[in-house]
Amino acid sequence: MSQSGTASAPGRTPAWRYAVGMFGTSIPINMIKGSMILFYVDILGLDVRAYGVVMVIYAVIDALDNPLLGHLSDRTRSRFGRRRPWLLVGAPMLAACMIAFFSAPASLQGAGLVLWFAVFAILCEAFDSMLNANYGALLPELYPQERDRAVANGLRQGFQLVALVISLAVTPLLTTGVFGTEESTRGFQTTAIIYGAVALVVIVFMALGARERPRYSTRERPLLLPSVWSIVRNPMFWSVGLIGACYGTAMALVLAGIQLYVRYSLGLPVGNALYLQGIVILVSAGGLVLWTRVVARRGALWTWRLAFAVLAVSFAALFFATDLVTAIAAGVLVGAGWSGMLATNDLIVARVLDADAARNGEHREGLFLSAFGFFTRLNGIVTGLALTSLGVFFGYNSGDDPGTDPGLAFRVYLCAYPFVLTTIGAVAARLVSVPIETPPEAAEPPLPGPGDESAVERPR
Repeated sequence: MSQSGTASAPGRTPAWRYAVGMFGTSIPINMIKGSMILFYVDILGLDVRAYGVVMVIYAVIDALDNPLLGHLSDRTRSRFGRRRPWLLVGAPMLAACMIAFFSAPASLQGAGLVLWFAVFAILCEAFDSMLNANYGALLPELYPQERDRAVANGLRQGFQLVALVISLAVTPLLTTGVFGTEESTRGFQTTAIIYGAVALVVIVFMALGARERPRYSTRERPLLLPSVWSIVRNPMFWSVGLIGACYGTAMALVLAGIQLYVRYSLGLPVGNALYLQGIVILVSAGGLVLWTRVVARRGALWTWRLAFAVLAVSFAALFFATDLVTAIAAGVLVGAGWSGMLATNDLIVARVLDADAARNGEHREGLFLSAFGFFTRLNGIVTGLALTSLGVFFGYNSGDDPGTDPGLAFRVYLCAYPFVLTTIGAVAARLVSVPIETPPEAAEPPLPGPGDESAVERPR
């Protein structure tokens, strides 16, 4: 016991070692979300109504299994820690399912195509949930102070943006130009194999270097139902979760529709998505440094509110873009707002987790983050319904039946819907209260006794 204090410092996980894991977790799921409509609907001819039904089902399943995976992680006790075993199992499973997802035989039609899409979409999202519940739970545990946490979070978001350059901006070029063509699917399978291998190596490297805090896992294991009941009775869970869902769902719409926005709304080959996505991601990467400094000076809450407003305005600008040049100009603003949300949203959530641990005496970051993920995971319902609405309002049913004005359809999908969501989020963020930054001593296991209600930072 006398050596524990001196041993903790050398065992601290370097911020870059933890942050690089975001590169590995981001590549597979962003290729899946960014290319699934193009691959299944526009190329293979899956009807948007079937797509919408599958996405609703898969979102409900994912929203329910996400808290369960987080709870199982919190209860895990092993000599490797609570989070690392799940990371080491989830990484190869996600890679394998992603490859299968993009290996659908071209001969599949009707119910067979729907079944293949549904099975592997659900499996990919389940293993992504497993990875992110455990990876995200490490942030508040490894870095208790908000300043250190902001640096680690800024670095990991930077790695995520690098992954996005590859999985979103470069993917259309690889799948439709280098390894395949605009109308074929063979390039997707090759790209998925490469991305899966890279992701697996990176996640394993990160997981083996993560130094979990043993004292967090020596407590009595939390029970599922009492923990869930405590979380759902927490008003901050609902307020912060729903506001964050406005941001997450808006970006999910952008991620899913950007390639078809380029094809139909701008009238350009899909490969040109490289330039639009690339500038958005590059601006976001550069902005992380600036936004992190703003967090240090003004705090996470003030910065979060500002970033929300910038992001909302950016979608209005993108709606009126008429060519690649004007779309890129609007994309600069999108990148600026998105960068601010990347730099702050997880910090707001982490404050809520800190307050919960201080109040209840249990470190259940996995369950709490997964419970927050309940809102984010339901964005599959919104994206599915949004795509289905294009068939109702604009006649876009698939690549074989695009309707009379697919350009306007995807302008609405990519710009109008996200604008509405982020505007709602920006207004709500002005009204919400979040806990103040948890002092370092609150990150330590609390002494026996009744927990005090944590202070709250009020709107100002």
